[in-house]
Amino acid sequence: MKVTPFILVLVIGLSLHQALRPRGLRADDITRRPNIVLMMADDMGMGDTSAYQDFTGNGDDVQVHTPHMERLARMGVRMTDAHTPSSRCSPTRYGLLTGRYPWRNRLKYWVLFGAQGDPMIEADRPTIASMLRDQGYATGLVGKWHVGLRYRRSDGSPAAEWSDADLRQPLFTTPLDHGFDFARFTSRSHGTSGPDAGARNAKKRNGPRQSVGPGHIHGRTAIAATANGKQLAADGPAAYVLSELGSRHSDHAIEFLEQQTRPGRGSSKPFFLYYPSNSNHGPYTPDHAIDGKPVAGAARTKSGDPMDARHDFIYENDVALGRLLDWLEKTDDPRHAGRKMIATTLVIFTSDNGAEKNSDIATGPFRSHKGSIYEGGHRVPFIAAWAAGGIGDGDVTTPGQTVHQPIGLQDLYATVAEIVGTDLPDLSRGEKGAEDSFSVLAALRGDSIADRPPLFFNDHKEAKGDPAAVAMRLDSPTIDGTTYDGQWKLFFDARLLRAGQAHPYELYDLAVDQWETNDRIDDPTLQPLIHSMTEQAFLHRNAGGHRMVPIAATKRATIDLHADGAVARQIDGKSVAETVVDVGGTPLTMVMEALAGERASAEPAFRAAAVGLGIHGGRPGKVDQHEAIVIKFDRDVIVESAAIVAGQDGVCGGFYRVGEGAPLAIYCVDADLDAKDQSGLLSDIGVLQAGASLRLDSGPHYGVEAAGSWSLQHLTVRLIEH
Repeated sequence: MKVTPFILVLVIGLSLHQALRPRGLRADDITRRPNIVLMMADDMGMGDTSAYQDFTGNGDDVQVHTPHMERLARMGVRMTDAHTPSSRCSPTRYGLLTGRYPWRNRLKYWVLFGAQGDPMIEADRPTIASMLRDQGYATGLVGKWHVGLRYRRSDGSPAAEWSDADLRQPLFTTPLDHGFDFARFTSRSHGTSGPDAGARNAKKRNGPRQSVGPGHIHGRTAIAATANGKQLAADGPAAYVLSELGSRHSDHAIEFLEQQTRPGRGSSKPFFLYYPSNSNHGPYTPDHAIDGKPVAGAARTKSGDPMDARHDFIYENDVALGRLLDWLEKTDDPRHAGRKMIATTLVIFTSDNGAEKNSDIATGPFRSHKGSIYEGGHRVPFIAAWAAGGIGDGDVTTPGQTVHQPIGLQDLYATVAEIVGTDLPDLSRGEKGAEDSFSVLAALRGDSIADRPPLFFNDHKEAKGDPAAVAMRLDSPTIDGTTYDGQWKLFFDARLLRAGQAHPYELYDLAVDQWETNDRIDDPTLQPLIHSMTEQAFLHRNAGGHRMVPIAATKRATIDLHADGAVARQIDGKSVAETVVDVGGTPLTMVMEALAGERASAEPAFRAAAVGLGIHGGRPGKVDQHEAIVIKFDRDVIVESAAIVAGQDGVCGGFYRVGEGAPLAIYCVDADLDAKDQSGLLSDIGVLQAGASLRLDSGPHYGVEAAGSWSLQHLTVRLIEH
């Protein structure tokens, strides 16, 4: 028989298809529910890996050699336009895990600090880990957590702060409360998570009153607690030694992975390993070796010359990544006979923000570094591989694929949800989750993505006065029939995050100006673009999330509760009051109820004052002594914000609760939440369904802090389009 070219191609294609599909395994089984390994470096710029050397232009004499990052890039896809939601670590970790911009939480800039650092992630907010656990995954965390925890007192109640914490007690809040089954972690950056038992001055720092941190945490246990105050074990396997963290966390990662292949220990489950490493955040403390592979003193330039401790610490990530890849390549997947783990696992390597060092070598061809919303602060390496799922070909002998489409780490939630075939939370019904997440699976597969919502980046040390500035990225928008070709990045001052007011002040086109040196804000030809982007920034900031924008009506209203306002006059002196609010021509019925505090001696009643609304019984014009305001509407609304004011003699404390949701800490427009200024509107409160209650309570959030004493100035709501 004569073999035509068509028949030959068909035969070869069918043969390859059968070779790639193990006997008895359907094609959709290979691409559904992959194992997932997500490794994230700390403070690593695009120039800190040789996987991007051709992109950054670093010479061989200055480029640190990271062979395993190169190996992953050859197997998969390398993104050149990947971004963190913030230029610092705590907020980026929140955004990655929740799919929500961190500034919608209380942290408008900076990081969680102090030995406690209350949890940023609400108790009822889903994370990638909890979503995957609901889909039957085993979930593990090793490395740096840094999105908050809370200790217990000796009686088991939640501790108010580090000073009343008993480290022998199981921690009140840990990653186990946010979707992880297995957790071996440091509370925050390694230099502040515990006294270094290997340092010369360890005895001076590690005493009953030491204030650095709890050391290693396993699940809920601070394993080095000695019962001698806050002193931690200085010797043995529980000792906190900075220069041994690399091997410790790598060993725990392999421990978790091997549990998944042990007969009878979840071998039928896919797994998710979240591995946010401590390196290369300062201080630079590279381990001696990881699994027998040298680290300290082992970093080399591409030309073969030794490098310094910083680059050894970067190289530590490469060695740890290589160990993961080696394990995946040699280990059979018990779920898929005849398949190695490397074929059934999505592997991602990225960083939490740009390099901590202001160096063109470390950050690549971008302006500034960590703590900046210029590109060097938030554009990071992002490498992914999963051949069975179409992310690269899995072949280390190929150059790999490079994709230039913009993605953000907050997009991982929606991307993973698409991979495993689960729906995102229904925001219109009041569900929480992934408000700002957009699936970029198509981009990871090398395809174009359409209708990408704008990207936001915040925390800008170069901002004038207030670092809670934010920038918005939008590519080639069409406005009134005119397309503005470019990669437009518009900067807004802190009023956008603090008060929901959009005031742009810098504009760059990254397509032709990636160094961000040519500010176009005053270009008369670009004013329609600036106006449109400002309107979009205003909407996306105030609607509560990118995914909320389609359901957010244009009709909104700010309900003024000052004494001279119409609504305040209607409810003054009443304990329960009903009023009708005009929302863009649509009547909205609001019911407000005043609830008595612990020491109230009379029937609670609203008391309007010049500063805002309070409740009679405590101090004039204040909600205090555990008093609360409960608000309901007769229609579904988005509660954009509440302006809560402590005043000169008040306290910014208490909690709020939407419906039956978890209570969240109150913060005020005029009072710091902590030693850094985290004040502003109580924003992004979310969907309040008709008849459900919004409770603003002056009682302590966890029952152990000081109660609040404040006034409610105004409330902003937006109708929902069904």
